Amino acid sequence: MATPTLDKPAGAEAGADHLVTVTFRIRRFNPEVSDQASWQDFELAIDPKERVLDGLHKIKWEIDGTLTFRRSCAHGVCGSDAMRINGRNRLACKTLIKDIAVLKDGRGTKPITVEPIQGMTVLKDLVVDMEPFFQAYRDVLPFLITEGNEPSRERLQSPADRARFDDTTKCILCAACTSSCPIYWSDGQYFGPAAIVNAHRFIFDSRDEAAERRLEILNDRDGVWRCRTTFNCTDACPRGIEVTKAIQEVKRALVTRRV
Repeated sequence: MATPTLDKPAGAEAGADHLVTVTFRIRRFNPEVSDQASWQDFELAIDPKERVLDGLHKIKWEIDGTLTFRRSCAHGVCGSDAMRINGRNRLACKTLIKDIAVLKDGRGTKPITVEPIQGMTVLKDLVVDMEPFFQAYRDVLPFLITEGNEPSRERLQSPADRARFDDTTKCILCAACTSSCPIYWSDGQYFGPAAIVNAHRFIFDSRDEAAERRLEILNDRDGVWRCRTTFNCTDACPRGIEVTKAIQEVKRALVTRRV
C-alpha cells in the first residue's frame, strides 16, 4: 500500500524550510472492516516544534478522515489523548515532534509509532473502552465523605494537612499509569494505579471520615496488594505523580491502620 502523503498547499514553499518530513506509523483497527489490527504509514511535512496531536489532526483533517482518536483540551489537562507513542504511554498533546522523531544530529527523522494504550479493549483505531477503568475509579469512593450534621463554617485544613495528599490531587484520569501496569494487562480485575491514587487522595485528607471504608475496598484480592512495585506507573504518569509511593503509603496504612 502506498504511503499517503500530505500535499503542500500552493505558496507553501516560502517559509517552509523549518518543516521536517515525518512518517506517522499508526495502528489501525476498525471492527466493521476486519477483526485484525494493521499498521498504516502517513508521511507529512510538519514543524518539529508541533506536537504529536497536531500531526494526528493533520492526518485526520487533510489525509484520512476515518482516523479515530480521543482529544479535548489539547493542553495536558483533560487526559483524553493518552496513547502509546514510540512504545511509551504519553499524552499526544504534550509530546513534541522534535523530542521523539528528529535525529540528534538534526539530519533526518525517524518514524513515530502510535497505538492505543494497552490492557483495554480497542473500540476503533486509538480509542479504547475506558468503562472498566472508570468503574474502578468509582468503586474507591473518590469524593469527600463526612458524618453528622453539616458544619456551620468551612472545614479548616492546615497547609501541612493539605500537603499530605497534594501529589495525588494532580491525577487527570488519563489511564497512562494503569495501562502501563503488567498486572493490569494480565488481570483486568485489578483496581489499577489510578484508582489507588484517587483513593489515596481522600484516605489522607484530614477532612474525610471514610478512610477505613476505602482501605477495606483496597484490601480486596484485586486491590492494592496486587501491586508488584515495578514503577511502570510512576514512569508513565504525565503529571509527575509518584504513583508507586502513593500505593506503598496505602499499603502501609492498611498494615498499621494509621493515616
